[in-house]
Amino acid sequence: MSESEAILNCQNVWKLFGKDAERFLRDESNIDDASLSSAGLIGAVRDASIEVVEGEIFVIMGLSGSGKSTLLRCLSRLIEPTSGVIEFEGENLLEQSENQMIQIRRHKMGMVFQHFALMPHLTVLGNVAFPLEIQGVDKKHREERAREVIELVGLEGRESYYPRELSGGQQQRVGIARSLSVEPKIWFLDEPFSALDPLIRREMQDEFLRIQSVLNKTIVFITHDFNEAIRLADRIAIMKSGLIIQIGTPEELVLHPADDYVEEFTNDLARSKVFSARAVMREKSSDIVSGGSVLQSVKIDDLAGDLIDSELPFDVVDSEGEVLGVITREDVINVLVNKTT
Repeated sequence: MSESEAILNCQNVWKLFGKDAERFLRDESNIDDASLSSAGLIGAVRDASIEVVEGEIFVIMGLSGSGKSTLLRCLSRLIEPTSGVIEFEGENLLEQSENQMIQIRRHKMGMVFQHFALMPHLTVLGNVAFPLEIQGVDKKHREERAREVIELVGLEGRESYYPRELSGGQQQRVGIARSLSVEPKIWFLDEPFSALDPLIRREMQDEFLRIQSVLNKTIVFITHDFNEAIRLADRIAIMKSGLIIQIGTPEELVLHPADDYVEEFTNDLARSKVFSARAVMREKSSDIVSGGSVLQSVKIDDLAGDLIDSELPFDVVDSEGEVLGVITREDVINVLVNKTT
């Protein structure tokens, strides 16, 4: 992937906690666990490099303590990296002043965290409109925009409700709407569904994918749940002990794990939950009659029932509806019985 394609480009980013971290990075040529320990430093993020392409869902995942949330906060400079380069829309964020970063976050970055952090004294409408109020948008226009995103996340009719009157899933929808009200160029989500019950979490994943199909945002999404990662991601970065172990599509991680650590995540997964229509589609010839269409990102597990019941193959299309290929009943069955390679 070339840098010209990336809206967010993070190169060789380190975040060390402890005394004289910057000097340590300058002076130490061979940094490992032993050298960090002897210097009394914690390597929360270690030489991390990622590129995020406009319109993709880039998931950073790992177990607790892997550094994924610290990296996310470095990308938005909520935490100051110890060293490295973070370019957003071609500008190095580490060279921006504090006031410039405040404006970038207010106007170009949307953020959603695990804890909803809604203001209890404000209604749904007030919470969603609040970032626009901070920007100085007049009441009429900020409430118009707030109502648009409230409808987008499925909360139309609850504008006058207070957070205490909403379920957990509804509160998180308010958080999502609030982050979208500023029409961000990039959307950071840090384990946004982790606090939800499993059924509600699945519903929110569905809702998230639906919203993304409408808005086509550039997203960096943090999770510790590999099932969630493979369901949502275009690409995944797996972290361990501050290091990025591997970056790839869900299919690449399953077929070609970089090491035993990555393989452990994929061992027990049903491939139908991993492989998308795009991964197994074949070229469509002019004589093929299709019985329907399916988005390229849809997992085989989600489309299997409809396609197996159909006598005709389905077109695989992108978000613009352009046909990329075709997927057949046989293709789906091969995935279900793990015959893909």
